[in-house]
Amino acid sequence: MISPRIAFLDVDGTLIDSGEVIAPSTIEAVQTARANGHLVYLSTGRASVEIYAAIRDIGFDGAISAGGGFAEIGDELVISRTMPEDAVARMVGFYEESGYDFYLQAFAELYPSPGVRGRFASYLQDDQERRGETRTDLESVTDSDEHPALKAFANVRPLSYTGIAKSVFLAGDLRAFDRVSEALSDDFHVITGTIPHMGKGSGEVTLGGVNKGSTILQLLDRLGIDAASAIGIGDSNNDIEMLQVCGVGIAMGNATDLVKAHADEVTTSVLDDGVWNAFRRHGLI
Repeated sequence: MISPRIAFLDVDGTLIDSGEVIAPSTIEAVQTARANGHLVYLSTGRASVEIYAAIRDIGFDGAISAGGGFAEIGDELVISRTMPEDAVARMVGFYEESGYDFYLQAFAELYPSPGVRGRFASYLQDDQERRGETRTDLESVTDSDEHPALKAFANVRPLSYTGIAKSVFLAGDLRAFDRVSEALSDDFHVITGTIPHMGKGSGEVTLGGVNKGSTILQLLDRLGIDAASAIGIGDSNNDIEMLQVCGVGIAMGNATDLVKAHADEVTTSVLDDGVWNAFRRHGLI
């Protein structure tokens, strides 16, 4: 009898590629692992509302979202690590003073600045032009009509300063990340953007100490599972703490060199059966 394991999967660059397509082997790996009695959780920088239905419909035991801001067991929110209102106001004030576009992530809501939708439209157009680099024969996790992000970011309304776990800033200025880090990193956890086509001036901000890894430890404690039995798989800088706290930290073949340096091992790339090979190697399937 194989002892049950728990696996945490990043979304962008791990479950799906930058063109938002998914390898059939990844779906099969998740569903087979769960059928074999193992737990499989999402662990993403996306807010819960940004996890498309086609992703959730694969079937997961729960999710960590907003880069560690929230955790769900099934569809029940069990961990919420949000920012104090004055911290959100300080962060927003700096973005606005600097002229940076940004959006705030609550559990079930996004609060974008007016320029975010236009930036995403440009990024998505760039993706269309790059389609020769992606596997267009694979199924997309987005709707065939208007992209869900464009729908969400079209809803510009007064910002909420309560219930916010994370922000994402978007800027064409390559110095933006350094400026945000200098201004906010004493109280916040600031990392570079984890979706490459967002631009090198982008980044993500949570409260200091709030990241995927620290939230995984809280969730494992709630579940009564030892971290030694956990597997974390990711590709981006916001996955580093996850790889560090899990008993086995696995970097995707398409991961950054920094992420690979923090991993115990490296699997194949996102559309080259990376998740399947990792699960197979560790006996989940």
